[in-house]
Amino acid sequence: MFRIECNSIIGLTLVALLMTKTAFAESDNSTSFMSIAGGRISAEVNKEREEVIKQRNNVSNPVVGKEKSQLCQGCHGEFGISANTQIPKLAGQFSNYISKQVRNYQSGKRTHQIMSAMAATINDDDLADVADYFASQDKMKGSGSADNLIGKKLFSNSNVSNLGLACINCHGEKGLGLKPQISVFPVIGGQHKDYIRRQLVNFREGNRTNSPNGMMNKMAGSLTDAEIESLAEYVSQQRESSGEPTQPAVVSQQVARKSRSK
Repeated sequence: MFRIECNSIIGLTLVALLMTKTAFAESDNSTSFMSIAGGRISAEVNKEREEVIKQRNNVSNPVVGKEKSQLCQGCHGEFGISANTQIPKLAGQFSNYISKQVRNYQSGKRTHQIMSAMAATINDDDLADVADYFASQDKMKGSGSADNLIGKKLFSNSNVSNLGLACINCHGEKGLGLKPQISVFPVIGGQHKDYIRRQLVNFREGNRTNSPNGMMNKMAGSLTDAEIESLAEYVSQQRESSGEPTQPAVVSQQVARKSRSK
């Protein structure tokens, strides 16, 4: 397990929080996450080539990261596939993106009753190992069921916001991510529908504000509840059909460069 750098009070506080019904309420001011289902989760992942998986990692140690991530696994699953659909899958997520989110919890830029407390207990070296462990897992995947046509149009259509960009430009074909060098934009294809829906609402309402240059607040700002529902359903269904995601024709490289350090 990773080294605890706070006193035992934090550990006791975490236990108390985990016992409460509101333990997973996003102070991205969302509704409660409800209880965590027990047992091992079936592998909702895409089998990938080893060289593709390595591209998502830094130079840390994912083997050591598995041991250090024991507390994380309690909610996010042993292999990064969470049982609770309000808790994000981490399997195959970019290592740098995972690290950024934890640092945002540490700084208070993003808040969550459990995650803010958990983030306070981990140092940079351990975080790098933990992030690499989850990034080294086969990528999350959706059901692959028939496309939600409305959601697909919203995902691919640059008219969804006044930015002249579509979801696909930053999150890649099917939401499966761009190159790891542009890891400020996360893998979302195959993520839980409930989690995607909640985060889109949080961005729309301004309860979450840690996206690059506030981009997600602008993108989600004009979406209706029905559009968010369709978009979340479409994204959650996606899965890779081959070993590596296809890159969209247009990518906001300028935004990526400006945002990489944020």
